[in-house]
Amino acid sequence: MQKVLTAEEMRDIDRLTTERFGIPSIQLMENAAQAVASTLKRKLGASIDSKSFLILCGKGNNGGDGAALARILVSSGAHVVAVLFGKIEETKGDARVNFERLKLPATEIANEISDHKLSFYETEFYSDAIDEILDRNFDVVCDSLFGTGLSRPIEGEVLTLIQELKELKSTSPSTLFCAIDIPSGLNSDMYRPISENFHADITVTFTAPKLANVFPPASNFNGELFVADIGSPSELIDSSPSKIFVSEQRDAIRWLRDTEVRKDSYKKTRGVAVILAGSENYSGAAALVANSCFASGAGMVTLLTPKSIKEAVAAKLTNEIIVKKLEGANINSEKTDVVAIGCGLSSDAKTVELIRGAVENRKTPMLLDAEALNALSPFSIDGSEQFPLILTPHIGEFSRLLGGENESIVENRIVAAREFASRHNVILVLKGERNLIASPDGRVVINPTGNAGISRAGAGDTLAGIITGFLAQSLAVRAALYGVEPETPGPRRQALEPSGPASRGERPEQGGGD
Repeated sequence: MQKVLTAEEMRDIDRLTTERFGIPSIQLMENAAQAVASTLKRKLGASIDSKSFLILCGKGNNGGDGAALARILVSSGAHVVAVLFGKIEETKGDARVNFERLKLPATEIANEISDHKLSFYETEFYSDAIDEILDRNFDVVCDSLFGTGLSRPIEGEVLTLIQELKELKSTSPSTLFCAIDIPSGLNSDMYRPISENFHADITVTFTAPKLANVFPPASNFNGELFVADIGSPSELIDSSPSKIFVSEQRDAIRWLRDTEVRKDSYKKTRGVAVILAGSENYSGAAALVANSCFASGAGMVTLLTPKSIKEAVAAKLTNEIIVKKLEGANINSEKTDVVAIGCGLSSDAKTVELIRGAVENRKTPMLLDAEALNALSPFSIDGSEQFPLILTPHIGEFSRLLGGENESIVENRIVAAREFASRHNVILVLKGERNLIASPDGRVVINPTGNAGISRAGAGDTLAGIITGFLAQSLAVRAALYGVEPETPGPRRQALEPSGPASRGERPEQGGGD
């Protein structure tokens, strides 16, 4: 997992990198530009020779990244048009150093940059560049206007430029649009856009993702996200106070290795699961949850389902799953490692009483989904370290668990999930666009993956079965995390080979451009 950092936490890491490790800030800017260049090379098929790039730069450090990128691309044979919206005299620090390097006479930088392949403009007005430059055809358009320091909506001529870029993207399907650190116009600490913003096909952010990189709707404008390791010491990232994380493909790979079937494995060592599911109207839910539980690795699965649908459900199950009637079952006497309750159950009084009794008198870890959540709403039962509870609601079910506070959930799902998990000592899997996994210690993990296949009926039942199967094999938090990790890879973290990190210095607001 990777930590998700705020702009302030990122500034602290930059500062401490310089203070504790003595690496000059100009080196970090160079490494950041190298990371973007390496990513672009991979996206363009390993070579950028003769490719054309438009790099739009603000006056702050994000613009300095763009200036350094322009120099690196030209040295690799690319044709680059770099535009600074402002004057070099208005820039400062590392950004100014890189802009000055672009403006040096060609004779002084002949060994590094071919003046025939670089066009560098300074302009005080965004409108000066729109008609003349944006009418050209570029292979890549790079956004380095504003970075993580932007805290207010874009307006005026900058807004006009962003709108023109949006129009250009819609009419130039072959052009790759790249954002450096974060698409300009987004506040890095907010998951909702604060104004019009750059629409990227790819975003290369540095050291760690920011909230607007990984949580929708803001994350929807990032395109494919790459998290570039440019050398900041991992101990600084680990010690940052953030309790928000984003899961990675390597987390799922590690889980598969940890739970692989070994030569000495047998059904009891793989975990035993008991599932209460199904009703006359929802017999399919029982089959989905039981089959997915067994397919995800549980060694033995028993399904308790109403007598009236028992035979119909059994016909849909893999042969190894045991099917028993729900009526009269003493759930807490079953020898099991985990119990899952809720998928497709009815809401009659007798079933609700059965659910409440099973949860209150549980002797194993337990997963609650669907009707089990509704039967316990508003939620007042606390989990325990010995017998953890995992809840898997969607937004509507979560609202009922909270007593109908739907507006506050929609406003900030991360805060609502964290507070609920901490208050009730439960593990909460809040389903939605990018599932959240909240644990009692305040950590919240964002699952950045997904595909259109989960937007159909039965996906929730299947997920409940997967998590139950994983829970039978390992710890509850890990089961919840990896149960919602599909095949699609999330943000890509890439290491950069050149030398190490440094502070990026001050972070100006919109006027400064970072």
